[in-house]
Amino acid sequence: MSAPSKSELLREAGRAARARYRAGLVRPTAGVAPGLTQANMIALPRDWAFDFLLYAQRNPRSCPVLDVTDPGSRATVLAEGADVARDIPLYRVWRDGALAAEVPDAAAAFEAAGDLVTFLIGCSFTFETPLQEAGIEVRHIADGTNVPMYLTNRPCRPAGRLQGPMVVSMRPIPAGRVADAALISGRFPAVHGAPVHVGDPAGLGIADLARPDFGDPVRVEPGEVPVFWACGVTPQAAVMASRVPFAVTHAPGHMFVTDVPDAAYHV
Repeated sequence: MSAPSKSELLREAGRAARARYRAGLVRPTAGVAPGLTQANMIALPRDWAFDFLLYAQRNPRSCPVLDVTDPGSRATVLAEGADVARDIPLYRVWRDGALAAEVPDAAAAFEAAGDLVTFLIGCSFTFETPLQEAGIEVRHIADGTNVPMYLTNRPCRPAGRLQGPMVVSMRPIPAGRVADAALISGRFPAVHGAPVHVGDPAGLGIADLARPDFGDPVRVEPGEVPVFWACGVTPQAAVMASRVPFAVTHAPGHMFVTDVPDAAYHV
């Protein structure tokens, strides 16, 4: 019997990760199943789906759509046999723009709503493996924490009933490697692409790097520069700002692990 191919080993790693989360493991997914694309998730009632699709089209850096399900479906072409309501480590349930609950299994919320349309959105965790392969440390992976994410002063372009600010994730990068990090991530436009800001956090309206709006703070060493990428938590900011009646999302930093290799989104 021949040895499994690299693609088969990757798919098995994705299936194993999703099985652990379905069984109840709760942990951020940065560094999990390296080589596989990860995705943010937002599920909205059918009558809000067009507004969000338009919002994503108008704000592609923050909301690069990888897949959209049929109303009521919990299956995705990104991972055979997966259940988007059960295979993410931690979910958020939103009511009237406010966080109502965090749960490790969202099946009940999906079943109660009946017609949710799920959007899977590119995640910057996808290009962290290439960063590491280039010798650039990804601090939150090295320290075993969640990536820090911040609300910014940059408004997204509104669409229908949706409006809100861009959310960014931050990784400290040695000054001499910032150009490399921008070049590497820029080759993955489907998962946020190149940074949207480098340097002074105040330029994005961020008052204190040590107090992220989502995730955990990370240390910034001497000689390192804070580098900011558009973040797939931006839809959650729109849910809050627009007081969406009902939504289910991933919890920040807790992604959907797909079966799709990172290389599929490399350009």
